[in-house]
Parts: sequence; structure tokens; C-alpha cells
Amino acid sequence: MTSRLLFQDPSGFATPLLVVFAVDIATGKDDPASPVLLTTSDALSAAAAPWLATEEFKANVAEVLLLRRPDGLKAERLLVVGLGKATSLTANEVRKAAGTAIRVARPRGLRDVSIAFPEDRALSDEHLDTLPCYLAARAIAEGVLIADFDIDFYRSERKDQTTQSVTVLFPDADEETRGDCQRGWTEGTILGESQNFTRTLVNEPGNILTPTELGRRAAAMATEFGLKCEVHSTDKLKELKMGAFLAVAQGSAEPPALIVLHYEPPTAPAAGAPVLGLVGKGITFDTGGISIKPADNMDKMKYDMAGAAAMLGAMRAIAILKPSVRVVCIICSCENMPSGRAYKPGDVLTAMSGKTIEVLNTDAEGRLVLADGLHYAQTLGATRLINAATLTGAISIALGHLNAGLFSNDDETTRRFLEVYPVAGEKFWQMPCTDDYREQIKSSIADIMNTGGSRYGGAISGAMFLKEFVGDTPWIHLDIAGTAWVDEQKPWQSKGPSGIGVRSITEWVRSQAK
Repeated sequence: MTSRLLFQDPSGFATPLLVVFAVDIATGKDDPASPVLLTTSDALSAAAAPWLATEEFKANVAEVLLLRRPDGLKAERLLVVGLGKATSLTANEVRKAAGTAIRVARPRGLRDVSIAFPEDRALSDEHLDTLPCYLAARAIAEGVLIADFDIDFYRSERKDQTTQSVTVLFPDADEETRGDCQRGWTEGTILGESQNFTRTLVNEPGNILTPTELGRRAAAMATEFGLKCEVHSTDKLKELKMGAFLAVAQGSAEPPALIVLHYEPPTAPAAGAPVLGLVGKGITFDTGGISIKPADNMDKMKYDMAGAAAMLGAMRAIAILKPSVRVVCIICSCENMPSGRAYKPGDVLTAMSGKTIEVLNTDAEGRLVLADGLHYAQTLGATRLINAATLTGAISIALGHLNAGLFSNDDETTRRFLEVYPVAGEKFWQMPCTDDYREQIKSSIADIMNTGGSRYGGAISGAMFLKEFVGDTPWIHLDIAGTAWVDEQKPWQSKGPSGIGVRSITEWVRSQAK
């Protein structure tokens, strides 16, 4: 997809499809909807006015109204997309609306789409104070790229519906406003492409994306964007005494991959500046091992490397955006398979840190590989840590599929991560991770167990296990098991991998550079 931002009147722009956003300015709970276009173009408003007057279109989020041969416009079609209530408008609604426009255009064979930029001058009051032009431009860029993605890569008769070009039309503006819009558009394009890079990895089947192949793709990305990358396998794990990671990997014929990426900013950070450690769970297929999973939905376990993919997508974005902070990324990748060589319930493992682990369930493998990854990141100099993992089904029971779980040992680190939501738009909900939960993972024969003593609080047990390997280092654990895969098609996004974490992790890294 090619994209551009033009500063000109959208009503005079010739295009197969012109998109304009609308909000509902009604304020009372029981007041009828009052849709208003977010444009100062009289021609656009006049073209849509007869249909808006019917009260059939209410400007709900992702609601659409498609008009053919609109009067007074050079566009062949005018698509009005709702953003919801003006009083609660955020960048996330704009992101969804931009994606909805692309999803409407694709099956109709409309490869070139133009979007009228949502103007804050369109309303007489100040409803849009929460949506500066930088955020709006960024959200549109992210939304169109995220929407232009489908999971049917391997269909022999796949119909290519890819959008060829997107043009965003902004009426003439002063130099500062133009600069803000262009900055938002550029950053949104980087983030959207990086999120799709992550989604492509997660969508790959396990027979294609082995740990070795994940290492190859990570190295190729690093070479393209100027990151330092090393990919190691079994011998290095043995050298580092990564007993937990090795145990998970030993049941598979596929060798593991320890992927290490380094980002060095163009300008050296000040003395004492933090070094950020990004750690991702990269189980490219998870059968559960000896504690084998039920057959239903096991095919979905190709997504068990979504945490690793999120970290790789974030590193791609970081390499392009160039924040002034050092970053090291550790990906622990292997398969979790049952075989005569597989580790077993009842085994005792010694992690790289020296801590001993009693294995109660081999399907709690992600925390084992992350234990060694988190410790290794600290030996490489990381002073603040964040990990992402499809760690527990229990997080879905707790939070459903709208929020990912966030656990931390440091309130300030948590606060700074949650502050990125207005920009990143990804939902995380803080869960408890206090020392009184440690009793759940105490072992009678080793230092800790790899699962809790009961099924209650399973997501917390997983977080408490990881906490054992970070010490006093400020740390965040993102459990994305309930949000990394979207089972139902959305108006603005296909079903399949969501790419959650890329935008938020990138923004958190950038916040550490300020």
C-alpha cells in the first residue's frame, strides 16, 4: 500500500471512494442521534445532508453510509463512517473508523481510497480537544494498515483485495499543523506496518515457522533496519546453563532458537540512563508436552509465539523511530512436544539463575523459557524489563477478550506503561502481583513449582513465577493469551492475529527516553 497526506479541499479530489467521518453531537441519554460530518467542506456536508436527515444513520462507531455519485463532488462514491458520540471521541474510534473504510472498500474492488481528515473546526464547541491532529493522523494511518490484512495466505485461489493507495486530504493549514499531521502520519505508518509484521509471524503455521525460521526472519528484519542480531541454539543454551529453556525444548526434533537483538540509539544516552529489556515467549507450537492439551483448538497453538512476535514488531518500530534509549530484546523460541525425550511432570529443573523448579505440568512451559530469558536480559545489562506472552488461559477467564493482563513489581513502571493508552489504544488491566500470592507456587522439594497448587488465580500464579526471576529490577509482564487472536471478524479488522502489544510496548520504550 502506498499512502500520502495532501493538503487540499477533499470535495474537488477525483477518487473512486471518498471517506468522511461523522459524530453524534446529541448529549442527552435519550436524545435522538444528531450526526454531523467532521469536515468544514460545504460540498461534502451538502452531499450527505439528505441521507443524514432521514435519521437512519446515527453515526455509531463503525456504522457506514455509502452514497454513489454524490452531488457536487468529484468522488465516485462517498462513504460516511461513524465515530460515535462526540463527547467521548478518542483516537481509538478514529483508528476503527479508518479500518472500517478499508474493509468496506476491499470486497468492492476499490483499490484507491481517499479520506477527508477529521477537522476539529467542524464543531462549534470544543468536543475534539482530546483528538489533536497528530493523534488523528497517526490513528488513520494505523487503522488503514491494520484493516488491509487477511489471514488467507495459503489459499490457492486467494483473491487479492489489497488496497493499493490511501490518500488523506487535509484542508489548507498552517505550517505547524501540517508538521504535526505529517509526523502523526509517518509514525502511524511505521506502527501499522510493524504490527502487521507481527501478525504475519503469528499467522504462520507451525510447520512453516519453526524456531529456526523465526530466528531467520528476526535476523532478516534486523539487517533491514539496522539492529544487531544474534541467533543461538542448543549449544549456547547449554553454555549459559539455561536448564528451564532446554527442558522445554528437548522434547522436539526442532532445535530451539535464542534470539538476541540490540538497539543502540544514534546519540548515546546520558550516564545512568536505563537499558530496557524486552523478552518474548516464542513457543512456535505448543502441544502441552506430556501434559498434552485437548484436541479441540490445538491448531490455534501456532499462536503461542505471539509474545515473541510482538517484541520483534516493537523492535522493528523502535529501529525506525530511533528513541534515545538502549534496548536489548531476548526471544526464547522452541516447540513444546511430547516424545521419549520430553521433560515430565515431577522433574526438577535448574534455571540459569540457579533457582530450582519442580514441574507439575509440562503445559506451563512458557514461564520456564521466560525465566531464563528474563535472567539473561539482566546479565546483558537490562535495568528495566518487560515481557509479553500468551501465558495462561486463566487470563481469558479473568478478563475475557477485551483486556490483556498486566502484572508488575513496580508501581511507577506500571503507571508509565498505562499512560500510553491514549496514544496506543491497546487495553491492559492491572492484576495483583503481591508477595502474599507466593504461597501458591511454593514447592516441598524445590524452590518453586511451575504451576499453582490449585486452578484458582492461575494467571497470578504464572506472574508470580516470573517475578522470581527479576529480583528488584522494575518489571512488567503482559499476559496476552486472551487478546492475541481475534476469533470474530470486526468491521475494522479481520479475524486472526491481533498484533497486540506492538504499539504499547513501542510507546513505553519511547517514554523511557524522555
